[in-house]
Amino acid sequence: MITPEALTRLGDVSAALVIENDPTDDARRLGDWLTEAGLALDVRRVHAGDPLPEELAEHAAVVVLGGSQDAYPEGDAAPWFPQLEALLRKAVRHRVPTLAICLGGQLLAQAHGGTVGRSAAGPEIGPGLVARRDAAERDPLWAPVPFVPDVLQYHYDEITELPLGATLLATSSRYPHQAFRLGDLAWGTQFHFECDTDQFASWIAPNRASLVEQGIDPDELIERVDGLMDDLFEVWQPFARRFADLALGRLEPPVSARATLPLLG
Repeated sequence: MITPEALTRLGDVSAALVIENDPTDDARRLGDWLTEAGLALDVRRVHAGDPLPEELAEHAAVVVLGGSQDAYPEGDAAPWFPQLEALLRKAVRHRVPTLAICLGGQLLAQAHGGTVGRSAAGPEIGPGLVARRDAAERDPLWAPVPFVPDVLQYHYDEITELPLGATLLATSSRYPHQAFRLGDLAWGTQFHFECDTDQFASWIAPNRASLVEQGIDPDELIERVDGLMDDLFEVWQPFARRFADLALGRLEPPVSARATLPLLG
């Protein structure tokens, strides 16, 4: 297993820029899958003061992880979010393969004119299912994903409106914007698939009392998450490999996936 200490800044064109917004949400299994597929990881722990690059010429891909912050300025936003959103606009405009998860997906949407806010449907925590949309059949990452894949959820906020020109790839009844694509090479998800049981349990630990108040048994929840790990691997490890293949030029997006890029930034 890759430890945070092993995810060092390598600075070559086969490296993915991995932006860690929160010390509790590192790349975990996704980091393993990407390095196994040939991508080095240039991890920037911006929560600890690591700088964000101004440009992306030295990176083959961008990965933006989740965190406990709010994406929107009126919430508990982090001071580096404006710079991160500017970098995400550059990634989309210059067709740098980008994968943004949970908070990262919210920032990707917001950076391109979408909106994010506190979810009126309440928090979504634990194992869940999302439904693939028809557009996913023409998407290089999503086409092989099952129609209703297993995912993990841990969010209080949601993307309330996608950016103009975004392609919706997966949805659910309570939270319609579960996965989307911007342009042809930038993907965002509301859900998690990168974490392991220990990481999810660390998110639960400081919130056990709140979960009990919501009628959720924290120990049973962790047990359900642990039982889902093999199913998550089956779907999302190949997904991560396809992303690495795109970043390293081993896989080209189909012409039909080439959408008009947003004009922001």
